Amino acid sequence: MKRLILFLVAAFCLSIHYVQAQLPTITLKTMNGVEVRTDTLSNGGKPFIVDFFATWCKPCNRELDAISEVYEEWQEETGVKIFAVSIDQAQNINKVKPLVGNHGWEYEVLLDPNSDFLRAVGGQMIPYTLIVDGKGKVVYKHSGYTDGAETELIEKVRELLK
Repeated sequence: MKRLILFLVAAFCLSIHYVQAQLPTITLKTMNGVEVRTDTLSNGGKPFIVDFFATWCKPCNRELDAISEVYEEWQEETGVKIFAVSIDQAQNINKVKPLVGNHGWEYEVLLDPNSDFLRAVGGQMIPYTLIVDGKGKVVYKHSGYTDGAETELIEKVRELLK
């Protein structure tokens, strides 16, 4: 009986972990106003990165700039895709599109003006980065940015593809 109870508790805990590891269902918008549900984000069965940023966040902008420099190579090698998610509040949303254009970022940009998605995935500070495997499971989370940290991101993606 004890073994059965332990088994059921373990199974329950594992199922909770799995559910928490999936992307939550939050509705965001693209910069063009198209609604996108976060639980439908995908990359054709390949890993993708979700990178939370704000226009006023200097480390966020440095991280997205650093990734932008190698993004084409990353895509050719691994097929990885980046979803850049702005947490700029509604009154600053109009600053996102010019910032993205000025930096030449080729990412799919989503708007999370109330930080609902950020909170739902456990983020508290930005930049906050997730790597999601080809099945929609969050396999890596990271807060903050230091120069060169983008190398760790692509290494994690490469590991997923092995």
